[in-house]
Amino acid sequence: MLISRKWLSQYMDLSDISDAAFADAITQAGLEVEAIHPLSSGTNLAIGEVLSCEMHPDSDHLHICQVDLKDQVEQIVCGAPNVAKGQKVIVAKVGAKLPGGEIKAGSIRGVASNGMICSLAELGVDPHLLSEESKNGIEVLSADAPIGHTDPLAYLGLNDTVFDVGLTPNRSDCQSAWAMAVECGAILHKEVMLPRVEGASQKGSSTKLKIASKTAKCPTFLGKVVNHVTIKESPQWMKELLLASGMKSINNVVDISNIVMLETGQPMHFYDIDAIPAQEITVVDGLHTTYTALDGNEYEVLPEDIMITTEAKPIGFGGVMGGDDSKIETTTKGIIIEAASFDHVSIRNTARRLNLNTDASLRYQKGIEPLAVYKAMDRAIALLEQYADASGLEETVVYETKQYEPTVLTVDADSINAMLGTDFTVEEMIEVLADLKLSPIVCDHKIDLCIPSYRSDLKIEADIAEEIIRIIGYDRLPSTLPLLPESEGALSPRQAMRRKIRTQLNQAGLYEARTYTLISDAFLEDAILSAGEAVRLAVPMSEERKSIRTSVLPSLLDAVSYNQNRSAKDVALFEISSVYSTEKEVEHLAIAMEGALQKSRWQNIEIKADFYTLKGLLMNLLQTFGFEGTRISVKENTVDTTHFHPYRSACLYIGKDLFAVFGEIHPAMAKRYDVSRLVMAEANIEVLLANRASKIKYEPISKFPSVVRDLALVVSQEVNAQQLIDIIRKNGKQYVSHVEVFDVYTGEHVAKGYKSIALSITFGSHEKTLTDEEISAVNAKIMDALQKETNAQLRA
Repeated sequence: MLISRKWLSQYMDLSDISDAAFADAITQAGLEVEAIHPLSSGTNLAIGEVLSCEMHPDSDHLHICQVDLKDQVEQIVCGAPNVAKGQKVIVAKVGAKLPGGEIKAGSIRGVASNGMICSLAELGVDPHLLSEESKNGIEVLSADAPIGHTDPLAYLGLNDTVFDVGLTPNRSDCQSAWAMAVECGAILHKEVMLPRVEGASQKGSSTKLKIASKTAKCPTFLGKVVNHVTIKESPQWMKELLLASGMKSINNVVDISNIVMLETGQPMHFYDIDAIPAQEITVVDGLHTTYTALDGNEYEVLPEDIMITTEAKPIGFGGVMGGDDSKIETTTKGIIIEAASFDHVSIRNTARRLNLNTDASLRYQKGIEPLAVYKAMDRAIALLEQYADASGLEETVVYETKQYEPTVLTVDADSINAMLGTDFTVEEMIEVLADLKLSPIVCDHKIDLCIPSYRSDLKIEADIAEEIIRIIGYDRLPSTLPLLPESEGALSPRQAMRRKIRTQLNQAGLYEARTYTLISDAFLEDAILSAGEAVRLAVPMSEERKSIRTSVLPSLLDAVSYNQNRSAKDVALFEISSVYSTEKEVEHLAIAMEGALQKSRWQNIEIKADFYTLKGLLMNLLQTFGFEGTRISVKENTVDTTHFHPYRSACLYIGKDLFAVFGEIHPAMAKRYDVSRLVMAEANIEVLLANRASKIKYEPISKFPSVVRDLALVVSQEVNAQQLIDIIRKNGKQYVSHVEVFDVYTGEHVAKGYKSIALSITFGSHEKTLTDEEISAVNAKIMDALQKETNAQLRA
């Protein structure tokens, strides 16, 4: 936010405070002054008249000028192409200090030169604010400029200081010079006198102007016809304030629209009345066309853009930029005024997509007070009547879906003191609240407040307490030592779980990744084990960072793609991160692996990153936390076959709760993310925390020998190996210590629709050496159960 000292001086007396002291007071109150820029600078300057101008004998571009400074005539060598006899100019005398250095007497190609004829750029004026003529030569003053005047900067209105104030997101009200003046007046304890223009627009004859909005993105829309205006040069004060705010003066009518925006914070648009013969303006969305804006460029209009239309034809991007076909020209005789409220999210998206970050769009994005449209209309009419000879006014047409209702708060003085740890009197609080225009009324220690429309940040008592301490000063806070109760340092269950997962996966050879929490719509659509409806940012930094993710795996796949595209053949990444929905926050674990998880070329050892490796990692992880045996189960993947290969993936359950989906990536998804046929998993860590784990028991290795027997079973294709393992463990739990699948076969000697599964069963006991009879009895029981439950037959 740029605000000039001269502008603030219109509303309050700042003659007794320096620029540095002003900036320090504002900063201490929470509005940080990030920089102080003099609008121009220079010492030992004067206005002179060029008496003669001759070419330098030894140069084709230098001129020898005799310049009258009233009390003396100086010879100055000048290289500006536009210098000429009879001009009134700005002269920096010998000893003058300019932004570029000190002026000294010297000789230029053998000719004495005592001073310099200056351009505005050489006096520190921002070149972006200058015309091409001013940039390319010296500044030529008007014919009535007083010769010998020793303060030409003041004569030109450039004796101003601009404060660059950094606004926090909750103080969008300070985009308005009027609101900033109230704020500064409260901080400096000065009386503030703002222009009184209430009701200035509430006059005019009947009108045929029609105003409408066909989108909820425009809840308030005001229009007014001014049949006669005079286009001419703006008054000097208006030019000076626009220059200090970083804007060029164009003409009085356009300048008034900009001045009103800077004063009230409300962007306005003035249309040439002849460009809208139907005198009908409608705000719409849903268009898909092209449009040429005020800057002369053609832009694509998308359905989500807010468009201003007349006779169903666009005449401007709402809240961003008007059209080239309805702008104010020197031939303009009358105008139609528009002031509207627009949805800030929509304005942000349009401005970002079109790269049109105009002053109007930036203000809409940050938020504008609900009554600003009425204040702006009143102020615009008052200025147009005074400086543009406005006449032929017609009544103001209003479209409004909801009327503004002021916020009323009641706060307790004792409660505020308790909150702040202070002992402020009610009188001190009342003084601050009155300076902030909060209309305080005291009843005992209760204070009733009516919050101004522009202070949308004041909603609860804590906000009022903050205002009081901010204005009175934080140095009034008493010095106290913090009260720190003793506590034993320890990890919470969630922290301990996180650390254990990281440790185990790191030890297995995986690397931890960190990816962005903010994602694009494409990543959002690929959410796996989604947390729910995504939280979308009101003002995203880009299209790639529009929402908070509901799943981790899409971001991790993007990291895998990045690595693979840089010739990394073996990639094994995992990430633990919170994911969010509109209703909850949960923590997920994602894993993505491709190539070899571990390998040693010397020993010719390689552990491939395949489905079974990933399954083993997840099963071992659960076992570490005390989940094993019948408490966990692996089932066919019926949850997500869009992102996972339907026949090479599975679901892992703890009891009845789905813990993870894992397996090979779906070929279509692999192609979208430009990755190989890797394996991946997404797990919900909340399931681990929600289920009570069994205590991990450690047993000594049995002293007695074990016996291993292999079974080759022929079963239907629908029977999976886990079913067989569960039956064997259940019926042989007394003596079966381990079951392992070592072969699955289909083909010759196995009937169609069947498969052969070979299992190795280890029998053992901690109490004795098992006899053949005991093992055979258990083995027979197992076979009987397998046959009954799965129709399994021993393979011949």
